[in-house]
Amino acid sequence: MPRGSLRAVGVGTPGIVEADGTVALGTALPGWTGLGLGERLGRSFKCPVLVENDANAAVVAEHWKGAARETDDVVFVLAGLSPGAGSLIGGRLHRGYGGAAGEIGALHLLGREATPETLLSTTDEPLHPLDEQAVTAVFAQAREGDQRALAAVDRFNHRLVHDVAALVLALDPELVVIGGWAAGLDDVLEPLRRELARYCLRPPKVTLSLLGEAAVATGAVRLALDHVEEQLFAVEGTVTARR
Repeated sequence: MPRGSLRAVGVGTPGIVEADGTVALGTALPGWTGLGLGERLGRSFKCPVLVENDANAAVVAEHWKGAARETDDVVFVLAGLSPGAGSLIGGRLHRGYGGAAGEIGALHLLGREATPETLLSTTDEPLHPLDEQAVTAVFAQAREGDQRALAAVDRFNHRLVHDVAALVLALDPELVVIGGWAAGLDDVLEPLRRELARYCLRPPKVTLSLLGEAAVATGAVRLALDHVEEQLFAVEGTVTARR
């Protein structure tokens, strides 16, 4: 469609995103730290460009079209190289004061320095390249009974449980939705449920994302729609008041 017909553009990106669309910190894309992504993309469009953290966009999507349609208190975990999470509290997106809410990937700094490449390695060397294909292969080896792969999966699950438990204890959500790599790895779900029951005072329901790879993009669309609807209602309210 022609760019001139667009009313708003939504964007999802890894990293801590400030209100003006600047990527304040991007560990997955270090070169983007400090990038004014909203301003940069705004040069190509005549409409507002709304930039949001990828996990935040994904939780909005799951609430709109996915696994969280029936609850307003949900945590979405984007389980990848550095896990991140987006949270809805009472149906409202919780970004935190500086947009850094849900950055559970930083928990490895608290005395747990093992990198994901080390956690998922089935040899004495870090796993390279660390991508979805490599991770899937490790889980497949574990299902076949490979002892080193089983140990790697156990380390992965243990890290994920601790990261998710921290959020669950802080927010007490009704539902935790798992996306990212783990969305294609059914092996993760039952261990996560079992371990959260051990660590959490009130274990939440846990399920896999229904939107998969489309979650972030779908959430970006929803955020753009929300912006347009707010503008339309604002205009309608002004006209009504004048009448």
